[in-house]
Amino acid sequence: MNVKTNFFPYKKEKERIFYHHTDAVTKLSLKIGSLIPKEHQDSIVVLCIGTDRSTGDALGPIVGTKLMEQNLTHVHIFGTLKSPVHAVNLGETIETINNQFEHPFIIAVDACLGLYQNIGSFQVAEGPLKPGAAVNKSLPAVGDMHITGIVNVSGFMEFFVLQNTRLHLVMSMADVISASLINTFNSIRESEQSNVSLFRRGFEF
Repeated sequence: MNVKTNFFPYKKEKERIFYHHTDAVTKLSLKIGSLIPKEHQDSIVVLCIGTDRSTGDALGPIVGTKLMEQNLTHVHIFGTLKSPVHAVNLGETIETINNQFEHPFIIAVDACLGLYQNIGSFQVAEGPLKPGAAVNKSLPAVGDMHITGIVNVSGFMEFFVLQNTRLHLVMSMADVISASLINTFNSIRESEQSNVSLFRRGFEF
């Protein structure tokens, strides 16, 4: 909690992207793309954490399902409504990813709880997220970068709050996250194809 005093400068809160903003997908895509290093663009894993047994916690699996429907190339998806990644199998899934891929760039996606005025907003940042923190679960941190969506308010009966989160909000937020990731991955592929085309043209002269 930041407190403004006469002795310490006030720390400005980071800009938040809300799902209902008209430019939400564009802003989120740009932010995601800026955090994926070029050397890892061919080894991306999207790890969507959550469970379909709780409305609020279903954000990750819904995003994973929407991404799987796109048949994306060079992107590997873990965590869907059919095969969710949750507290019970998260450690096993992380081990599978590390065994299956060599130095993958992992984008972790999860729901979280926050302040009332921030419900419906997204947070995108470098580094791992800590799943289950909102409900006091001790789970392994995961991700080279993470995307979290604030689906409800924190501070009281978190399990109950997650289970009673509006499905419309979760679906709407999942639409924005999945569309943003798809835009980012398509831009990466178009950029790579353009570079290959320029490389081939260089041999024609």
